[in-house]
Amino acid sequence: MDAWYSFIAEVGFPIAVTFYLLHRIEGKLNQLIDSIHQLPERMK
Repeated sequence: MDAWYSFIAEVGFPIAVTFYLLHRIEGKLNQLIDSIHQLPERMK
């Protein structure tokens, strides 16, 4: 049982941080895609 706690402590934190960062990057990428789609209209 101690091995499971050690495994979760060593692997769980990096996984949680990775998902958090991916979630933040996704929002910024959506904003970038929207800006790129609006660019031709603004260039007119």
